[in-house]
Amino acid sequence: MIILSRLVNKKKSMAKKREHILVIVESPAKSKTIKKILGSDYEIEASYGHIRDFPPKVLGFDVQHNFTPTFEIIPEKKSVVKKLNDLAKKADKVYLASDPDREGEAIAWHVRQVIEVPDEKVYRIEFNEITPKAVTYAVEHSRQIDMNRVKAQQTRQILDRLVGYKISPVLWEKMHNYHLSAGRVQSVALKMICEREDEINAFTPVEYWTINADLLKGKSKFQAELAKYKQAKPDIKNEQEADKIVEYIKDKKREFKVSKITTRNTTRKPTAPFITSTLQREASNKLGYGVSKTMQIAQKLYEGIEIGTEGPVGLITYMRTDSVRISDDAQAAAKEFITTNFGENYYPKTPNNYVKKSKNVQDAHEAIRPSYINRTPESIKQYLSNEQYHLYKLIWSKFVASQMENASVKNTTIDIEAGDCLFKSGISKITFDGYLKVYNEDDEEEKTVKIPDLKESESLKLSEVFPKQHFTSPPPRYTEASLVKALEEYGIGRPSTYAPIISKIQQKNYVEKIEKALAPTSLGMTLCKQLVEHFKDIMNYQFTANMETKLDDIAEDKLKWNEVIQEFYTPFVETVTNAKEHMQRVTIESDVICPACGSKMVVRTSRYGSQFLGCSNYPNCKTMMPLNKDGQVIEQNKATDEKCEKCSSPMVQKTGPYGPYLECTNEQCKHRKRIIKTTGVKCPKCGNGEIIFRKSKYGKVFFGCSNYPDCDFVSWNEPVNEKCPECGNILVKKITKKEKKLVCSNKKCSYTKEMEEE
Repeated sequence: MIILSRLVNKKKSMAKKREHILVIVESPAKSKTIKKILGSDYEIEASYGHIRDFPPKVLGFDVQHNFTPTFEIIPEKKSVVKKLNDLAKKADKVYLASDPDREGEAIAWHVRQVIEVPDEKVYRIEFNEITPKAVTYAVEHSRQIDMNRVKAQQTRQILDRLVGYKISPVLWEKMHNYHLSAGRVQSVALKMICEREDEINAFTPVEYWTINADLLKGKSKFQAELAKYKQAKPDIKNEQEADKIVEYIKDKKREFKVSKITTRNTTRKPTAPFITSTLQREASNKLGYGVSKTMQIAQKLYEGIEIGTEGPVGLITYMRTDSVRISDDAQAAAKEFITTNFGENYYPKTPNNYVKKSKNVQDAHEAIRPSYINRTPESIKQYLSNEQYHLYKLIWSKFVASQMENASVKNTTIDIEAGDCLFKSGISKITFDGYLKVYNEDDEEEKTVKIPDLKESESLKLSEVFPKQHFTSPPPRYTEASLVKALEEYGIGRPSTYAPIISKIQQKNYVEKIEKALAPTSLGMTLCKQLVEHFKDIMNYQFTANMETKLDDIAEDKLKWNEVIQEFYTPFVETVTNAKEHMQRVTIESDVICPACGSKMVVRTSRYGSQFLGCSNYPNCKTMMPLNKDGQVIEQNKATDEKCEKCSSPMVQKTGPYGPYLECTNEQCKHRKRIIKTTGVKCPKCGNGEIIFRKSKYGKVFFGCSNYPDCDFVSWNEPVNEKCPECGNILVKKITKKEKKLVCSNKKCSYTKEMEEE
């Protein structure tokens, strides 16, 4: 009996209780992908981003006690916190799996602060890609929360709060605008855009001319450019100088002779796989996507896409990174893929490794690459929306190309002498395509110009001469992509901040987009001038970049966070005090006279970022006039044929913060109603309402059902009365600078057709 009892106890001890583990992520979109990898013993729940923040309307940290911060649960997140707490108490272990950067580390720490469980139950895990290998490895190599990273993130938060809360009230007072704000990094970005605008306005075009010639060998014609005149590079300033040279070239006695043929073999090397900034630039240049749009699409590819019966699959590595490094496993997989699909000669003798030389590289994790190189864009195209497919193809192609052999190019240059003139012509021929088989950074195609077989000392005939007038151009305005590049070159901001910076300065109406370029508004120019004059350090590029370096040093435990803040705080407070005393009151006056009191109308900004004219005699006179996007006054009290449904009085059209509306002219009634602009298309979701034009709080037009909130159908693209012949969903208009077409509203369907001209 004793032996039998021992055997039973031994079996019981061997049959360990299966652990119930809670994994807390930032985004619910990741949950399905991670759940599929970890299995049923793991419960996945999201914090939906940050759950705590500084208290509203106060600094949120104690300046007198080493800047100790105070955090409160965000009101909308109280139910989330309760749920996380309830689940954590039931779990045997809690893994905090927020994103692998400082922001993610801070989110993990905040979650840890609110879940009421012992420390020994809580672990921090991070992974750069949502794949079985990466997630399993993270679980097996869990760690404690890195408080140095947390302190670095909090330092950034405190510095930004200081700048915003101390400078903004000064601007409100001095610029008569209660919706202005300053940001530690966003204000520097605004300065870049304003300085570029000043350069453009100060630029004086300079005239210059070039001369090309059509030359003949027999019946074969080719073109050459004048490269030297009288043994010097031609500096042709005007038409008279150009005509003089043309006359010399056209002299019938002038002999054209091939003086030299040079052949040179060169190589073109692939560049590194994408980091955040280069992905944003390339997506802008090749796909026309804005910075925010690129990051939203990349986020979905990272978190997981439903791939048929497989379920959710994370397709790319983490998309907020400044590292060009790739793992050994990824490099080995790339080698196998390239040699199998393209041949041994397409893989270099030694693997391509890249080092980023820009300022302030954190090198926290890998470059952006596909999680599974064998999932080619075409193989999963049916599961992706058009936008997801194009961005994934960009990322996949760039990574594969980065691991391939150089391309070989044969360059031929022909020198042709004609008296005092030296003409040059040439052609480049790709002799081995190498990485260009997959990806061409510059979208350059092999030159199709044909040059006949020529020999040195061979004579040619002149066919025609082409003088052409040019003018030097000012530097271009920044686009979103080129602004990101400039910020990166200065060492300002971080991969996670580029998109929010650019969105913020547009939302606040400091900057507007004109043909995809960023131009400062009059409000932005005025604000920038005041900030540069009175807050020199905050607006200094080097000062801002040095602060980024200090944040890095805090994360690496090289500096104490509160000492960095104190070093910033003392001179900053003095600067704010001086600005309060010496900044002059500023208004942006218009040419419009107030119809009520005769004072000048000045430009003001609503809480939603839209501009309007307000009387300079405010608060004695409260006259306001709305402005359209071009800064023109919108006509108010416009007569209409509408009658008030309450008192039958005539109604006039007015415009408010939410757009145009009708108002009754009867002073005792003053009934208002919204002007609804309809598309004439029935709602495809409820079948009863009509699709109408609507506006977001930031003024962006979208389309929704007239039965809202009972029906929540919305679309950013205007629907039409036509259904997709492939899946039956409604078609919508997709209008870009390059094309106009109809596409299926179902993102999984790739049907498109040309749009007829309206």
